[in-house]
Amino acid sequence: MLQGFYAGLSSQAAPVIISISCILFLGFFMTRLTKLVRLPNVTAYILAGIIIGPYALDLIPAEFIAGTSFLPDIALAFIAFSTGEFFRRSVLKKNGLRVVLIAFCETCLASVLVFVLCRFALRLNIVFSVVLAALAAATAPTSTIMTIRQTGAKGDFVNTLLQLVALDDIIALVLYSVAISVTVALTTGSRVDTASILTPVVSNIGVLALGAVFGFFLKLLMPKKRTTDNRLIVSIAMLFTFCGVCALLDISPLLGCMSMGMVYINLTDDDRLFKQLNYFSPPILLIFFVRSGVSFRLDALAKTSASVGAVPLLVISASYALVRILGKYAGTFLGCLYTGKPKNIRNYLGLALVPQASVAIGLAALGARMLGGEAGESLNTIILASSVMYELIGPACSKLALYLSGSYSNQLEDLVPDEALAPAQEPRTELELLIERIQKIQAELPAHNHDVSEEEAFDQAAYEYSELMGFGFRRRFTRR
Repeated sequence: MLQGFYAGLSSQAAPVIISISCILFLGFFMTRLTKLVRLPNVTAYILAGIIIGPYALDLIPAEFIAGTSFLPDIALAFIAFSTGEFFRRSVLKKNGLRVVLIAFCETCLASVLVFVLCRFALRLNIVFSVVLAALAAATAPTSTIMTIRQTGAKGDFVNTLLQLVALDDIIALVLYSVAISVTVALTTGSRVDTASILTPVVSNIGVLALGAVFGFFLKLLMPKKRTTDNRLIVSIAMLFTFCGVCALLDISPLLGCMSMGMVYINLTDDDRLFKQLNYFSPPILLIFFVRSGVSFRLDALAKTSASVGAVPLLVISASYALVRILGKYAGTFLGCLYTGKPKNIRNYLGLALVPQASVAIGLAALGARMLGGEAGESLNTIILASSVMYELIGPACSKLALYLSGSYSNQLEDLVPDEALAPAQEPRTELELLIERIQKIQAELPAHNHDVSEEEAFDQAAYEYSELMGFGFRRRFTRR
């Protein structure tokens, strides 16, 4: 629609700025609509991308899509760094090797089942089957974390789930790296040997170590006297620097950024920085997901791809989504059974691993870049289509799993059971029990402290900056 308008502009910057504004505005407005039907923001962003893409309004020039190929790396960096927060030493000690075994079972079983489906049932190209099977291991941390925060769930189920989601993405990246090495060897006619498989594993160990070093330096650059705005500047600079190093080495920043976040949280116990980054990253993630929606080839879903196989991509997407869910649930159940997890975790943990969007979409974008051509476009289309399906049902499945496992409840008696109350010599009336339960909950709530308010932290940063620049904004604001 706007392609002729863009072509008539003398400024090269104007199409880029207009494209970004269109992406931000429509992405925001779509969240207002999807919120009415309780769908997550990721779904809104992908749908917004489809609307402004070439198959609807055609508002975004192809040059913008080509020029922002770095966005998957940046988006993955923010997602991975925030995931590292959940690898606290205290929580890891509690679950130990059991979570690793569960993660290994469910990721590997999901990948194996998807490979069997693609290669032997659908008769797809072996290269494509290997990459798609590796992507099946990933789980979306964003949807899961959002659901946990909305419900206020807590306990062993939640701790296990958060670590499992993070470990999923570590294993998915390792499998993805091996898969890409195997596919490159197959497409170039080289022999697949032990060295071609071990090389990406060793490189990922190196990225983990490099991320740990960056996490240590980030801790050194964050003294207590550092202002809020400077903390944000330094942390983003470190993430971008790490992404640049990874781009030079032609490797994914996901594993290293996760290691950086893990080392930082264990050295400092500073979760405030993660909250600050969570306020900064939404526009970046919005642009990334909307851009992915723009690249979504709607017309390709009903067609077959000669470089992939003789099955329509829509059939592949639906089959992939279903088989991955079965693999995740069965693998989690078997892993929990082997490690002796209680029944409430064993029966429902796999149900909370349904969502798949952020990491899978980012890895698919990288995989599409590696495969190139029609195969790369098909991979992107399948992952985006299945991600929309997952985002429609994933949050509901996660919430159901949290409820059935007893991780949260709306009943006051469940929040504060009788055994949690102070023992009394005489029987208490129902009213007395109610009052004591409310007092117990109030006592456990954190004290109201202006210093830890996330909104006010950013207001404070704005005030400090305006005072530093001599704008006097804070004085005018406080008078009002």
